[in-house]
Amino acid sequence: MSSVCLELHVSATHVPLTRRIIIPQPPAAVDPVVGTIQPHPRLPLLIWLALAGIWGSTWLAIKLGLRDLPPITFAGIRFALAALLLGAIVLIRRIRLPSSSREWMLLAYTGLLSITINYALVFWGEQYISSGLAALLSATVPLFGLPLAHRYLSAEPLTRSKVVGVLLGLLGVAVVFSGELGVGGPQALWASVGIIIAALATAHAGVLVKARGTQIEPAVLAGIQMAGGCLPLLLGGIALEGSPLELHWTPLAFATLAYLTVLGSVIAFLMYYWLIRHTAVTGVLMIPLVTPLVAVLIGVAFGGETIGWHTALGGGAIIGGVALAVLR
Repeated sequence: MSSVCLELHVSATHVPLTRRIIIPQPPAAVDPVVGTIQPHPRLPLLIWLALAGIWGSTWLAIKLGLRDLPPITFAGIRFALAALLLGAIVLIRRIRLPSSSREWMLLAYTGLLSITINYALVFWGEQYISSGLAALLSATVPLFGLPLAHRYLSAEPLTRSKVVGVLLGLLGVAVVFSGELGVGGPQALWASVGIIIAALATAHAGVLVKARGTQIEPAVLAGIQMAGGCLPLLLGGIALEGSPLELHWTPLAFATLAYLTVLGSVIAFLMYYWLIRHTAVTGVLMIPLVTPLVAVLIGVAFGGETIGWHTALGGGAIIGGVALAVLR
């Protein structure tokens, strides 16, 4: 989930009407969610709520799937299936593939960061910490992305509010780490560190895509990233966890895999870019602030998870820091 807010961090300041540049829209295409018909006024809100709910629920789905499936293979199969579905969409819609070796190199590298490294650490880490805590730590993606964007994107310099937001978020991470070391022990601490590293990898990938890959169609971008990123996961899973055919394939394992593949990867991705096309960017930027809260509530209600004061205090600081850094 989580690199998406970096791709959205664009200027939303008011520009006088006489100075605005009207950018012509591309030729009409079949919308992946609702087609070419003008959407109902309430549809963006409904999709926004659905997307926040889906992304918030994927963390518990991962946690439940890990009861039967090993983490690396689980992640690899999820994105292999999602890549196939997105590839079918690309073929049906006849979307142009990258034409230069530079674009392919960019997709290969960002796929390694955002799919392979990110989800290997996320799936491994959720074995030892709650799904809600994992979602809160993953919300640090914008905090890492801001200094990276300052380096790669001249239009996104660091400001005082951004710096304060980053420092507040990092303070929240320190509070969470202190609690995990005292409650969960070294394994929980290292799992938390792993998810923070995953957030850093995702942030780096998101900034690189925004700096060098905005001309690539979203479905192509995500599909190639998933296709390339899932290969190391599948090979690593076979080497470390055995053949996928010999895993403990229970109904719960199939259900969580299907949910994460179809809803959590393909449909959520298409909904996200539909919102980018039809709504204000400031509204979409609110999603990463809501999904961790949804994940915590779902984990408590359906996963039997608990919230300690370290998690509540540190999580509040992380969300507050992200809000201060990315909202205007």
